[in-house]
Amino acid sequence: MRSLLILLVAGGRLAAQHSEADLRVGGNYGEMLERRLAGIANRRLDERAGKIAALRDRASVAERQAFIRARMLEEIGGLPAAKTPLNARVTGGFAREGYRVENVIYESLPGFKVTANLYLPDPVRMRYPAVIGVAGHSVNGKASATYQHAWIGLVKRGYVVLAFDPMGQGERSEYFDSHAGRSRTGIGVAEHIMAGVQCLLTGTAIARYEIWDGIRAFDYLLTRPEVDPKRIAVAGNSGGGTQTAYLAVFEPRLAAAVASCYMTSWRQLWDGPGPQDAEQVFPDFLKDGFDFGDFFLAFAPKPFLMTTAIRDYFPIEGARNTYREALRLFEHLGASAAAGYFEYEDTHGWSKPRREAAARWLDKHLQGKETSGAEPAIRTEPESLLYATKTGQLATSEGSETVQSLNWKLAQELDRSRAGSVSAAKVLGVLGIEAPSKAPHAESKGIIRGDSYSIEKLELEVDAEVKIPALLGLPPAPDGKLSGVICVSSNGKAAEFRAGQDALELTRSGHAVLAIDPRGMGEGAGAGRSDAYSAAYRMAARTWLLGMSLAGPQVEDVLLAFRYLAAHPRIDPARITILGKGSAGVLVVMAAAVEPGITRVATERSVLSYLEIARARIHQGVANLVIPGVLRHFDVPDLFAMISPRPLWIVSPAYPNGAVMLPSDAGEALSAWARLPGLRILERPEGWPAGEFYRELLGN
Repeated sequence: MRSLLILLVAGGRLAAQHSEADLRVGGNYGEMLERRLAGIANRRLDERAGKIAALRDRASVAERQAFIRARMLEEIGGLPAAKTPLNARVTGGFAREGYRVENVIYESLPGFKVTANLYLPDPVRMRYPAVIGVAGHSVNGKASATYQHAWIGLVKRGYVVLAFDPMGQGERSEYFDSHAGRSRTGIGVAEHIMAGVQCLLTGTAIARYEIWDGIRAFDYLLTRPEVDPKRIAVAGNSGGGTQTAYLAVFEPRLAAAVASCYMTSWRQLWDGPGPQDAEQVFPDFLKDGFDFGDFFLAFAPKPFLMTTAIRDYFPIEGARNTYREALRLFEHLGASAAAGYFEYEDTHGWSKPRREAAARWLDKHLQGKETSGAEPAIRTEPESLLYATKTGQLATSEGSETVQSLNWKLAQELDRSRAGSVSAAKVLGVLGIEAPSKAPHAESKGIIRGDSYSIEKLELEVDAEVKIPALLGLPPAPDGKLSGVICVSSNGKAAEFRAGQDALELTRSGHAVLAIDPRGMGEGAGAGRSDAYSAAYRMAARTWLLGMSLAGPQVEDVLLAFRYLAAHPRIDPARITILGKGSAGVLVVMAAAVEPGITRVATERSVLSYLEIARARIHQGVANLVIPGVLRHFDVPDLFAMISPRPLWIVSPAYPNGAVMLPSDAGEALSAWARLPGLRILERPEGWPAGEFYRELLGN
């Protein structure tokens, strides 16, 4: 008995000693994908440079401008077809020496409310030039002290200023928790990415809502008798500089624009901080041959000023290059004086030197006078005095539609309007890949020996430049061939081969198990900067800019894994099951839908559909699944029908926030597919070993 106990302990110790480091294959797999995407981006930018160099007269510039407007409009999913009533109202205000402030709410779309402050010279003696003021990523939006300095400085110079809260900031938190008194996700960046990822599913972009807010701000100013409609400009910093650049493309009535701390170039940004918020990532942007300079060019020959910070995280060299390009093109139009540039030795933000540069520019082009732009002494107001709502939040006062709620309505419309079955060719086309026809070359990187199994470290070759890491678990040689299991987990392959985990337990149960890290996952993940800018989000955003998705290469990698396993001499190709866990569940469903040789499929703790992601108030860990416009083509349950009648187990499905779904909710969500032959919805009790739970599916 004592010797048996020693053997059991020893066996457990052998299994437990497989640490993360032990199970690493060891290549720079994340860098391989980064290099691949960077190469594509640089080729697109090189192609663009050639086209820009060829612009040498008014006609060619005008042709480029028309292309910019038309194609960018497609990238954001178009703008609303009609301008609905603004339903604008003044909810309060106050007066100061030389100016007064009205607190305003207007609706850019029905029920979609925008909180704003209207700064007016007092007394009013004429029609004044006006500025649409767009705040950057401040928690309190338009009421931030930095932005108050800008708005008050301009109204004291004789401008009407309409400063509004961007969605997800100030009084417009779209994920506000009334009990905690703060955003559930984090103001600004996190809220924008949360809603922006959902917009991509419907073939739109969160930027379309920001742009529309700005266009309707212009419309509101036209209703004010104090405003000269021919002299309306837009000015903003950081995220507000972003919106300024976009309005330069989409609002032709503007007379001037000032974009602070945003403009750079993608060649420098790509290799520096990389993609930023969701509104700054247009799908297909680089694929279509665009760069920051196209925002500038679209506005020509009207006056556009870039103000920059030398130590900004938006690379200064990129800003300088973009300005040089824009100046040459403005010169072709005889408007070199309308291309403006200012830089200052400091860090990101609308600091006083950049605010004064903006004032000089607006004075010159809207008031026809040369000034120093010197900012007068300013005393800012308490934030609460600038509230357009009673509580300081739309969410807790009168409510509002949100980007998520509007996008959810669109998602439902798309779901109802899709018709017909989905083909493998269509799925592959939407993914932008081709199904591999042969087994990949594999290179062994070492073998780990266990008590009753071995784990071989492998590199599977996608092509000469890109490899994916894999672990192949094999039990002792049987009399016949082994059944095979492909295991893909959002936690990474190594986690599945740790002691007591599924890949290891299935290997011990007598199956050959191939666990892989598709590109951008596990050992193949890149670097992340924060929870909002996760590694998966940053990598996915790069693919979206290039007209791709991260899901495409990841599904291709799963298909390569199947080809490898099916060709392995110890494995029966007619008995291969695929198991996807977490976000990888969607990937394996896609792979099985286009590969009939996969005989059985299981997903565990995975989302049921893209529609569920669009419906969710909060989601996490789904960026790698996002294919821009996917809901216009198919949803995950459409793929279930392609897999049927092969066995398909949906095990402990998850809500998009990661929590396991209630069985009743899962049944309701899949009610239209519940009678598909082979489909089963199951709960996996905590602690059940994989070999026991999946015995029926695996056929032993």
